Amino acid sequence: MTGTAATAGSVPWLVTGAGGMLGRDILAELASVPGTEVTGRTRSELDITDPGAVRAAVAAHRVVVNCAAWTDVDGAEADEAAATAVNGTAVRQLARACAEAGAVLLHVSTDYVLPGDGGRPYAEDAQTGPLNAYGRGKLLGERAVAELLPDTGYTVRTAWLYGTHGRSFVATMLELACRRATVDVVADQYGQPTSSSALARQLAALGRAALAGRAPAGVYHGTAAGATTWYGLAREVYRLGGLDPGRLRPVGSAAFPRPAVRPSYGVLGHGGWARAGLPCQPEWRDQLAAALDTPGFAERVAAARAAATALTPV
Repeated sequence: MTGTAATAGSVPWLVTGAGGMLGRDILAELASVPGTEVTGRTRSELDITDPGAVRAAVAAHRVVVNCAAWTDVDGAEADEAAATAVNGTAVRQLARACAEAGAVLLHVSTDYVLPGDGGRPYAEDAQTGPLNAYGRGKLLGERAVAELLPDTGYTVRTAWLYGTHGRSFVATMLELACRRATVDVVADQYGQPTSSSALARQLAALGRAALAGRAPAGVYHGTAAGATTWYGLAREVYRLGGLDPGRLRPVGSAAFPRPAVRPSYGVLGHGGWARAGLPCQPEWRDQLAAALDTPGFAERVAAARAAATALTPV
């Protein structure tokens, strides 16, 4: 994947995992800012488990945004070693390469490093305690960044991410609206639906602040303001899409048994942004409304509306 051309005084950024949902959005965000030279590397172009390839890719870059990850949460239960090789060991190699190159690292992590059994938003320094293999691997990655890049390493935890590139809960709800008269949705897990494009803007701003020496290194929480359940999110998708939320039925997590345990409460606090002099993300409903107006989602909304006339709840 090619990047933008270098210009006088440009700042070279590297985005790993550039073919994924977030990677594509951060590439677009950076390319829109004058004076930013950005190179994207997809999974096929850069194997982040290869130390030599990682070192060569990082060289000469000022900022690295790591969007590369093993994202199959349930698959990690079946092959924790493979998941950890990407989410833990490879991140250590990437952090070491950034230390050698003198580059800032923005590493994208997850709320799954936390125990998820609280009742109030988790602060950035809250005690970790992952419930599943995916979270354990991601926590190893976080620790590597903190250890090897104490002054230039930034871990940004996110959750419930959706966007126009790739699969997401929001896209799935619109697809199911085309095929099913009623849809059961989990109503006992709480989180923060977050637009990939909103997170991309936040990552770009954090990287610039880091280069300027304004943002302290450490953990940040890159999620939307507010919180809801999967059922609450689905209802808002239907409402904004002009669909009948009455077609949705709330159920408990037990209705959808999965190999990996999910946290019941993954709501994150956002105090780190104020300390860096940067704004938090907009409220989740506002993000969702903006996302559904984009061409990628608007077409799916239109299809769901058209299909609704042929579906009658039973």
